[in-house]
Amino acid sequence: MIRSFGNEPPLLADGRRAPDRREVSLRWLSGTFLTGITSSVLMGVALFAALDGRQQLAIPAEAYASIHADAHADTDVTRGGRLIAPAIAAKPSDRKIMEVSTVVHEGDKEVVRRQPFARVKMTLAANHVATEDYPGFNPLTIFSADEPEPSPAARTGQIYGSDVESEVSLKTVPYLTGKSGFQVAAGMSLDEIEENVRSNGSVLTDGAAQIAALYYVDPRRFSNDDNDVDLTAGLTARVLEQNMTVSAPESITPQTEEFADDIIPVRQDTPIVKAMMDSGYPEPQAKGLASYLSPLTGSDLLSKGDVLRIGILQRGEQAKIIRASLYRGVRHLFTVSLDDHDRYVTGREPPKLDAVTTAFDDSAMTAPSNQNLPRVYDGIYRAALSYGMTKDMTALIIKLLASSVDFQAELRPTDSLEAFFSVADSSGQATEDSDLLYVNARFGDTQTRFYRFQDPEDGSIDYFDQDGKSIRQFLLRNPVPNGIFKSGFGMRRHPILGFARMHTGVDWAAPRGTAIIAVGNGTVEKAGWDSGGYGNQTIVRHANGYESSYNHQSAIAKGVVPGSKVRQGQVIGWVGTTGESTGPHLHYEMIVNGTKVDPLRVRLPGGKSLKGEALVKFEDERKRIDTLLGNEPPPQVASK
Repeated sequence: MIRSFGNEPPLLADGRRAPDRREVSLRWLSGTFLTGITSSVLMGVALFAALDGRQQLAIPAEAYASIHADAHADTDVTRGGRLIAPAIAAKPSDRKIMEVSTVVHEGDKEVVRRQPFARVKMTLAANHVATEDYPGFNPLTIFSADEPEPSPAARTGQIYGSDVESEVSLKTVPYLTGKSGFQVAAGMSLDEIEENVRSNGSVLTDGAAQIAALYYVDPRRFSNDDNDVDLTAGLTARVLEQNMTVSAPESITPQTEEFADDIIPVRQDTPIVKAMMDSGYPEPQAKGLASYLSPLTGSDLLSKGDVLRIGILQRGEQAKIIRASLYRGVRHLFTVSLDDHDRYVTGREPPKLDAVTTAFDDSAMTAPSNQNLPRVYDGIYRAALSYGMTKDMTALIIKLLASSVDFQAELRPTDSLEAFFSVADSSGQATEDSDLLYVNARFGDTQTRFYRFQDPEDGSIDYFDQDGKSIRQFLLRNPVPNGIFKSGFGMRRHPILGFARMHTGVDWAAPRGTAIIAVGNGTVEKAGWDSGGYGNQTIVRHANGYESSYNHQSAIAKGVVPGSKVRQGQVIGWVGTTGESTGPHLHYEMIVNGTKVDPLRVRLPGGKSLKGEALVKFEDERKRIDTLLGNEPPPQVASK
């Protein structure tokens, strides 16, 4: 028999009632809260001890490297092993040793053999440890001409298009054009030729169609039309006025007239007079020119984005404005020029000047960073040495990147460097005989890729981008790498003469005796004392109408004499204060086709460009390297 206990409430002593289950117990709540806090503290202590006191899981470079880790890397974890390493080390997937077939010239033979090459991909911001000491950052050393001579092509050779199992020797002999000891067969009749084609037609097939090959003969070879012959090819003529004497170029004196273009970018709406006076022009000159420009613009204001181009003719202490042009962006609005009566009249637009286009390109882009990463210079050296590259090879990479990379900037987590170079054996260690064939560098949003190539025309070895243009800069902008910028190009009040005149160069201040380097390859035109106030002066003539002038030197380097050749980066003199100078500095000028231009604004041409047969051979070599490394082909630009 089942007894029921009823549904009456329980009996309690002292008149207390039973607690309602819907109510919250304060004692239970406080106990639960304290338990949670204690557990969190214990877990934090345990995690801190496991990380050896590190207060962050990974620096940005480590996190970036872990994202790009090889998907097939070894993921086995042993008991007691750490899940997060204290630093990023070189991974096996970052280095690959490849056996590549290369062809080299040995005497009259071409030898194809397999050689080991190393391909390394380096995340520069990782914690690399250099295997040896490397030189400290010195811009003069980077740009110096003491670059190790590239090894001849016979050492490494060129990438061969096919794989070979063993060494293969190829020999090419010229076709015999004279008498030979071979017995010549009798000529074939037309019937014999037709029968030969019929019998051999089965092997001359293209799908279902039979074909036969004939040599193409250009009919113009036998043309008798006079229009097909260019009798003036290779001939040049110079027409001189009657009774005129051709003399040597006039020597430069203090009274020699010099012409220069001054570029004034307008960053906000500004009166014409104020814009000119802010650029160093005297008030009378500014008001005089503004009175002619205002009627043409319809206002005495220059608009934001305008560019005022002023042509100045300077002779001794006199600076005369002979021309002024106004551009709205890059569109020419008008030009005024002085006539024979010293009145401004409307004139033609002067020849194009790149400084107009780049007038506003003077803002330095610096990205703030608080990641405490090393400098670019240190990152490249540490990574390269830890991956088996030599110091000379790393120094070569530094020099080739010097025109596009700021080595004193802080590394970014995404900065990387890929290199492909020959090695001695499967260990992947480069030697003095190793050659650097390919580099792909990425710094921020800038990517630089270049290939090693030997020009078959002159045998020179250099590095070129994917379009066959030399990676080396034609001219450097600063001939004193350790110098400090002091004064720019344009009108200013002369510190000694006390009046406004055109400053036709850029001043770089440096201690007396600081080395001055040549900004590019060229021939010395002048090296000696200048009576016009420049002191010790050196003028170097470069290709394509460019000249560079170095002034106020304390001394000129030995061997730098008129007619001698200089190389880019070669020390040609030392900073001084000779001539009209208030202190040790270099007054550097650049002259293009006889006109002095702003060295910091002028658009400089690139280096050597391959053409013709050399370009075709370079493209073949580049394609072989890209195919070997699995690189994507460069984008093709369609022409209309």
